[in-house]
Amino acid sequence: MLLGFKLIHVASVIVFLGNITTGVFWKAHADRTKDPRIIAHTLEGIIRADRLFTNPPLLLLVIGGVGAAIAGQYPILRTGWILWSIILLTISGFAFGTKVAPLQRAMLATARAGAEGGTMDWTRYGALSHGWAIWGAIALATPAIAVVLMIVKPILPGIAR
Repeated sequence: MLLGFKLIHVASVIVFLGNITTGVFWKAHADRTKDPRIIAHTLEGIIRADRLFTNPPLLLLVIGGVGAAIAGQYPILRTGWILWSIILLTISGFAFGTKVAPLQRAMLATARAGAEGGTMDWTRYGALSHGWAIWGAIALATPAIAVVLMIVKPILPGIAR
């Protein structure tokens, strides 16, 4: 049972972080073209990939992690590396849900308007892209740090009884 939950947890982490990381790569690749049609197409793909490879794996990541903790008899909130990993994942979810996703949709709308109208509002797109990079870095770094905590299992404070 424990190994099954660990497998679900680790596989989900790989898909989750892999998708976030490749999204950054493909957006940078599209932006270098300066072609609003390519940028819009890429952003559509990133948004679709988030729906398929970020959100569902996140659910499995939580199920696998909680299941492994229970099967391994770890007190979840009193085990510091688990608690802080949950906090980091929550911060990532907040950054993604409230900042990254809306910025992606706004960048997509700007790129579509540029492709349809023949003139891209590069100032607006640049500002949105800058915000996306900052919040995206937070959304990516926090679960990456959680992976380190899960592997290293440092002694960190948990919630005392």
